Amino acid sequence: MTKIKNMEEFAALSGISRPTVSKYFHDPDSVRPTTRARIEEALERFDYRPNIYAVNQNRKLTKNIGIVVPYLADPFFAEIARYLEQSCIAAGYRPSLFSAHGEQKLENEILDGLQSMKPAGVLLAPLGRISDRSAIEKFCVNVPTVLFDSNLDGLGAAFIGSDNFSFVSQTVEYMTRTGEPPSFFEMRTPANPNANKRRKAYVAMMERLGFEPHIIKVDGKGWAFEEIGHRGALKVLEERELKTNSVLCSNDRLAIGFLAACYEQGIRVGRKEGCTLRVASNDDHPFAKFTCPSLTTAAHDYDNVASRSVETLFELIENGGKFESRTETLFPARLVLRDSA
Repeated sequence: MTKIKNMEEFAALSGISRPTVSKYFHDPDSVRPTTRARIEEALERFDYRPNIYAVNQNRKLTKNIGIVVPYLADPFFAEIARYLEQSCIAAGYRPSLFSAHGEQKLENEILDGLQSMKPAGVLLAPLGRISDRSAIEKFCVNVPTVLFDSNLDGLGAAFIGSDNFSFVSQTVEYMTRTGEPPSFFEMRTPANPNANKRRKAYVAMMERLGFEPHIIKVDGKGWAFEEIGHRGALKVLEERELKTNSVLCSNDRLAIGFLAACYEQGIRVGRKEGCTLRVASNDDHPFAKFTCPSLTTAAHDYDNVASRSVETLFELIENGGKFESRTETLFPARLVLRDSA
């Protein structure tokens, strides 16, 4: 048997009208149970699977949703993408997940591909600092888009994310209240623009509390944060750059590398008797509670960021792809006390 090329051929071979077949693929429950059974039996017999993208493009409103993240290997983005996918599926949409793998060129190619796919809308977490702003601006004009996690001012119909000041203000307040003020450990050229906001929040909070900020910048580019944190921490510890016995890392993945370096140097981390260094961080990485010691951190509100992002995109789609004005929604962090500080 030659392979069925399209829905017309499938309808002819199965003996079911083309409109009925199309109606089934739009919503299987919209046809009679007996007709549905005939179609599904024919699908198995002829081993036919329609091109869902092509089917959707023929409709005024497609059911496809694009989800774009900067680096899917980062467990934070894997976790929030899972929330977004499940929310889209529950609402009857078909999500397609893409990762830019930290590359501007790939992010642009993904957006080009999505535009040709004609999705109902897109949830976009841009690379940020290295993103091609003009390419994203052009894309947002043509496709209903909601940005999340990383904000590019003025782009997209809305932005949903976390309040970076809320993260750092809570961790700094806690560490200064319970011990010596922390140094801030970060990458010299951070990949994610949220890192810059966290540094500024650290400086503002330390000065507000009457302490002198002490920022430690380590070399490294890209998204291999654990490796960068480990290598940088070894140098910091060997050269005794810490001014106090407290460290606040910009993100949990850097902190994981820092903890590994402390272990290699024989430095006991934690708030228990016999510990000589406290380490805290931001994000509540999915593995943060499994480090040794478990990592004190400020947690993202995954549920609310994901659910509000999806709800906002659905509202945007139902509103014809435009809002009267761009909105920004920030959710506060939650301090999670564990053993490292």
